[in-house]
Amino acid sequence: MKILVTGGAGYIGSQACKALALHGHEPIVYDNLSHGHPSTVKWGPLEVGDIADETRLRTVIKQHRPAGIMHFAAYIDVGESVKHPSLYYQNNISGSVSLLKTIIDVAAVPVVFSSTAAVYGIPQSLPISENHPTDPINPYGYSKLVIERVLADLDRAHGLRSIALRYFNAAGADPDGEIGKNHEPETNLIPVVLKAARQDSTVSIYGNDYDTPDGTCIRDYVHVVDIADAHVRAINYLLNGGTSCTLNLANACGYSVIEVIKTAERVCRKSIKSKVAPRRIGDPPVARSIRRNPRRCSSDAINQRLIEEGLRPVGQVCTPRVTPTASTTQIHCHSSPLSSVSRRHCQPTPAASSLFQCPISRMCSTVAMSVMWSSASFSTTRSSRSLLRICGA
Repeated sequence: MKILVTGGAGYIGSQACKALALHGHEPIVYDNLSHGHPSTVKWGPLEVGDIADETRLRTVIKQHRPAGIMHFAAYIDVGESVKHPSLYYQNNISGSVSLLKTIIDVAAVPVVFSSTAAVYGIPQSLPISENHPTDPINPYGYSKLVIERVLADLDRAHGLRSIALRYFNAAGADPDGEIGKNHEPETNLIPVVLKAARQDSTVSIYGNDYDTPDGTCIRDYVHVVDIADAHVRAINYLLNGGTSCTLNLANACGYSVIEVIKTAERVCRKSIKSKVAPRRIGDPPVARSIRRNPRRCSSDAINQRLIEEGLRPVGQVCTPRVTPTASTTQIHCHSSPLSSVSRRHCQPTPAASSLFQCPISRMCSTVAMSVMWSSASFSTTRSSRSLLRICGA
């Protein structure tokens, strides 16, 4: 089936397009390329346009007749949203409303919405479940929450079924090395840390006086492939008649800024410089989701549907593994069960244990994947060669 993917040339959207193609769908990318890249559009046609352009949207939808829509197109920088809230209200809210209005007018097909855990704001209790009160503390989170409520209203008024996926911090890159994160200026922690490792620059730690074990912010990191897989499962669920719901996507394990830096140092075999900077407005101290049985979803409705589908193990767990005859790390994949909570608990194999001995080994593979995708590379230093050998870059 054809699936229209807004923002499909971006980091997560492009990974979702690959996942759609692997599951027999044809992704139709709709992107204004303000942050996306044409080079990541490899699994279907690219239609250049803005979600606020109803005329262009109407033309594209009528031409391709998609059976469903994945909506990724949005501005996502929390700090920028605090400084320039009108940009986020105009693009994320007004633009999304224009998109949804066009869908209702042309073809009321189901929608999977790329939401965020930022809708929760400062946690009142941990871990965070879908029933946690929503009280965003920055315009980015608020803009996503508004669209969740718009979708709920459209379901009641027009029968527009949707799933809002509230994911925590997306990280990692494509295990095949085809696509990854390419965003400037980069603000996400793992790419920033790896850039500091490459360039021997300094990572800013925004606040070390939070009420956390080491004083730095704690985040729940979800592999981008898991997020893409969840979107495919969500659209399939809706296409098979599933009802609207909201789900968290998370690992249910939080890692602090300092823990991420230490993990990157272990993976890269290189010391990474850091300095403490003032807190950023809009940053909650902790954001991590609730842990669940890996074979159970957080929504009874989608859980029942997936049980009917047999919980097919279509997800991929990627394990860095060193082969005895090669100087580079090979990435081997094996199937894993589905949950609405990401289950990319990447553990090093015995052969690679000497390379990945750290207290938070699940983070290592995510860091390694990010390093693999890094467009810049080391060339001369001993630590640089070690990094390339470990990560296959």
